[in-house]
Amino acid sequence: MGFVYINHHFLDNLFYILVSVFVYFILIDHSKRMKQYKKTLLIACMSVPIILCMRFPIYIDEYCVHDFRQIPLFIGTLYGGWPVGAVLLVITLLGRFYLFGFNFLTLIVYLVIFFSTALFANKFNGFKRKGKVLSSSLLSFVVGVMTTLIAVSFSDFFQVTEAYVFYFVIMPPIIMFSFVYLAETLQDAINIKPKMVKLEKMEVVSQLAASISHEVRNPLTVVKGFIDLLKDPNLSQDKRDEYIEHINRELQSAESIISDYLAFAKPATEQINPIFVDREISSILQMIKPWANMNSVHISEELTPGVIHGNTQHFKQCFINLIKNGIEAMPEGGELRVITSVSNKHITIKIEDSGVGMTKEQLNRFGEPYYSSKEKGTGLGSMVIVRTIQTMNGTLDISSVLHKGTTITVKLPEMESDAR
Repeated sequence: MGFVYINHHFLDNLFYILVSVFVYFILIDHSKRMKQYKKTLLIACMSVPIILCMRFPIYIDEYCVHDFRQIPLFIGTLYGGWPVGAVLLVITLLGRFYLFGFNFLTLIVYLVIFFSTALFANKFNGFKRKGKVLSSSLLSFVVGVMTTLIAVSFSDFFQVTEAYVFYFVIMPPIIMFSFVYLAETLQDAINIKPKMVKLEKMEVVSQLAASISHEVRNPLTVVKGFIDLLKDPNLSQDKRDEYIEHINRELQSAESIISDYLAFAKPATEQINPIFVDREISSILQMIKPWANMNSVHISEELTPGVIHGNTQHFKQCFINLIKNGIEAMPEGGELRVITSVSNKHITIKIEDSGVGMTKEQLNRFGEPYYSSKEKGTGLGSMVIVRTIQTMNGTLDISSVLHKGTTITVKLPEMESDAR
């Protein structure tokens, strides 16, 4: 029987209500200000389908016209309480009387719908999802039966047809079940979002703290051991100098880890100034060449003058990490090339090595928190690189072939000449 009555007008009515429910929750989710006016927003979103359902009703035949205006009235009153329901009731009645003329029976029916729903609203909002879904369906069924009995009692001309039973008794509970379930699902998603963000932040803090603690503890343990050895009164001066050198190296290692952490954790918005890329890269290479020579790595450079806007300290840390990664990727020695060029208002910095290369997984996970291709790495260095380049509105591209080498291309917007 029911399928005979399901036509495009039927689906249009459902569509009006569905879109309004989605719009309500989208606005609530994406605007903090809207949350302060939830009831006003609920009235606005539910009044639209009420009017549209009446304006474009469901035509079965020339004597039978129905619509689902009562569904938004149910939803608005249950979720917003009697104040929202009262406003929606007025809108419903005014729309009904304007479009189809005044009818006393219609007034009685919708007053019954309103008062029944408003009285149940407080209890409804105390239920969990399952209770809300089932109780709203039962409420719409009971109200449908009540209003049918009232209509039969008050009107000698009223007839309970199959279409009436289908639209006012059978379908409302099914529709209410579906829309309340949808509303509860969307509400749960909105409620859980800040909790998930908080949990993610706590997880990041805990993992980062554990990683830093582990990495800093290692050099400090070595330092403690050498300090104990320095207490020996019979220690020769050569040994003493050697131990002090070890201590200094381990402290520098700890300082480097902490610097990486701070560069990642602190926003790079302080001390923004012009950065002369060729000069800074040249300075970094001069500093790192002795270490490269110790690892049998030859560094060649082709530097073109160019100026960008950013934090000099973080820029240096970023490219020190990139160049160090390139050198460490060549344990048997090799060649590292650093090339800078200027075109299309962008400065391109290429770092090419002839090292071990990277797998597809390593490429995809570069910059991911706590992921490192190094056996004892923390992943902080790559996070610093990615964050610094993003902060300077640049792009990072990595291409690599296993056992042949890796090319890292960084593009940064060139500073305009009038801003220098």
